[in-house]
Amino acid sequence: MGQTLTGLLTSVRAIAGRPGTPPRARPGGGPDPELLAALRHCGDHLADLAASGPLTDARRTRLIASIGALTTACSTPGADAFDALLRTGQQALDSGGDAGARLALALADEATVLRARSKGAWRLRGNALDALGRSEEAITAYERHLALQQNAAASRDVERRIATLRAAGDRIDEALALVEGGNGGGGGADRTGAVRLSRHLPAADALAAFTELVRLRTAERGAADPAVRRLAALYAEHRRLADRDPMADPLLGGAEPIGVPGLRRFLAGRTVCLVADTPHTAEQEQRPGSSLAALIGGYDLVVRCDAVHHAAPTARTDLHAVTLRGDSPWKGPRWDRRATARLVFGDPLPHWRLALRSRLVPGAQDRVGDATLRRPLHDPALLAEAAADADEPASTAFTVLRLLDFLGTPARVDLIGFEGRAALPPREREWIGARTGRTDDTAVRITLR
Repeated sequence: MGQTLTGLLTSVRAIAGRPGTPPRARPGGGPDPELLAALRHCGDHLADLAASGPLTDARRTRLIASIGALTTACSTPGADAFDALLRTGQQALDSGGDAGARLALALADEATVLRARSKGAWRLRGNALDALGRSEEAITAYERHLALQQNAAASRDVERRIATLRAAGDRIDEALALVEGGNGGGGGADRTGAVRLSRHLPAADALAAFTELVRLRTAERGAADPAVRRLAALYAEHRRLADRDPMADPLLGGAEPIGVPGLRRFLAGRTVCLVADTPHTAEQEQRPGSSLAALIGGYDLVVRCDAVHHAAPTARTDLHAVTLRGDSPWKGPRWDRRATARLVFGDPLPHWRLALRSRLVPGAQDRVGDATLRRPLHDPALLAEAAADADEPASTAFTVLRLLDFLGTPARVDLIGFEGRAALPPREREWIGARTGRTDDTAVRITLR
């Protein structure tokens, strides 16, 4: 392999020149300047491989063979070397490591200049940038690929990857807003960490800065501080997104199934508010400086129910609960509102499963309630109540309230905005009234515990 590698490097240098050689077009239909530049990049990589000692990695062996095929195509009159260029870039990426990714990016750059409308070249560039942790640039390249890609089925993986990268960046943006809002303009060790953190940093640097920010913030304010807990949750989500795409399980949209114990842990010690979906509440929630927005933002968990028509798509939703109503199988729009956890109530079991598999959106939730949480009011292991009158089934908000009350782990549960047309039925209001600890008319808030 040593002689073969040396001989290939000699051939590459003979065609493309040595490092620093200006691009040159060859007479008589020779290789394009971009191909010559690509070969010089390959020559530099081969030289590094030769200096690293004997090659025992099969992936690098395949890369060398691919560079040989590219060299042959570039030295053959009339041959189209573009496909060989893309294959070499992919082999460089598959060889692993930053050096392979940098070579892949260099070849992709030449390929996009050579053929600006090549979807394969733009995808290679996106993959190389992604491998190097340059997420925002990768998104741009992936979007160029999608603009050229006519096959919707072939686009899904790229669309999921874009969603993952954006979601990871959004966690960073929210963390920065949380820290800057909590500083009140003052200094602090955590502010230094925040200055270092940015969604535009390479992935490894962003992760290190995020880790340091959480450490500093926790040391300053303590792990029990609500803002610190939210920051830690954002950090955990960012780590998960950095480790894998949000579609690990195709049947549950990549979400982690949680049962009663997992939900109890999720709620333990946290303040919870159920927010009614009304135009007034939504308008106040979006208004900067609104007292209602500040009130909702102060809770550890924000719960929204069923189809959310009025709240902004970006409105915070930590727990989304939905009841499957009407005749089964239940069909309807997919649940694309971003939520940390999603509970779906419905019976019978086979149709409930079908609804989850058809309506969950990959990446839109981190956790989804399993079958043990699908009918909490009537499950013998939970509240074990008789089935309600079919003419007046329990509202989703009431089901959530009863479940939280049964689990008993939240530190506090409030209802916000459940008045007027959003008021719950009389039977449910009676149950709430018997357990209400405090009513705040100015915020339309009912405190249960």
